[in-house]
Amino acid sequence: MNNFKNSIQNGEFVITSEIFLTPESNIQDIESQVKALGDDIAGILVTDNQSGQLHMSPVVVGSILLNANTDPIVQLSCRNRNRISLLSDILGCLTLGVSSFSLIRGDKVPDEYQPRPKAIMDINARELMSMAQNLKNDETISPPRNFIIGGVLTPHTPKDGWQAKNLREKVNSGAQFFFTHTCLDMDLLSAFMKKIRQTKILEKCYIIAGIALLESIENTEWLRKNRPNVIIPNQIINRLKEAKDQEAEGIKICSEQINIAKKIPGISGVHIIGHQKLENIPLAIRASRNLDE
Repeated sequence: MNNFKNSIQNGEFVITSEIFLTPESNIQDIESQVKALGDDIAGILVTDNQSGQLHMSPVVVGSILLNANTDPIVQLSCRNRNRISLLSDILGCLTLGVSSFSLIRGDKVPDEYQPRPKAIMDINARELMSMAQNLKNDETISPPRNFIIGGVLTPHTPKDGWQAKNLREKVNSGAQFFFTHTCLDMDLLSAFMKKIRQTKILEKCYIIAGIALLESIENTEWLRKNRPNVIIPNQIINRLKEAKDQEAEGIKICSEQINIAKKIPGISGVHIIGHQKLENIPLAIRASRNLDE
């Protein structure tokens, strides 16, 4: 079984992805998605009711992935639980064998979700990271404590003198890796990483670039509308619009961006999101290798 934590700590360029969960998801559906993603994936992110969309517990999905010989990266959101419940889920995951966590604040629940659920927000992401780090240092805890803590960040254009305060605070709280929100603007990502390198924070953490495998112009517009902080430049939109085969063009774009990300100093991997055709992700990965030759 591939292991995300070991791979990234060993200096490998990691490729991760995620599966899509709905209220109707079952074991067979999850295993089918895992199979579609192939063997090149170091870990699969298990989202925690992303964008307020209901699905089965990420702890349960993590267990299903482990049984399918696949390494889960379990996401836990401060929006959905208080600190006792969050730590309880971390302990449960550790007992199952989970070794990677993405700890986040959580998206706003869509306005159309009725009746409106209450966002818990007992603690924030940084506080949760600190509490998880304390578990790692607690020798009285019986489950395995050799796990890695992660978070998220959004590529942007920092002002002069930017010191990455929020990122640094999370690293000081225990975070060791960060997924960027989906960014298909490689120039922006490269400039952002240059600013991060100047802060020297990369001596203490890994950055994994979030990219997307686009299937159609409709899929792309859906991403822009429904995924917070997604950055898709007009150049990409125009390429899809002008392509005779939008699905094939999406694979090509993804392969190019994997290749570009590998060459950006400080990027330790890519996190590829798909839509309906997860089987296209292995095609993009293989195509990116051909670009290296």
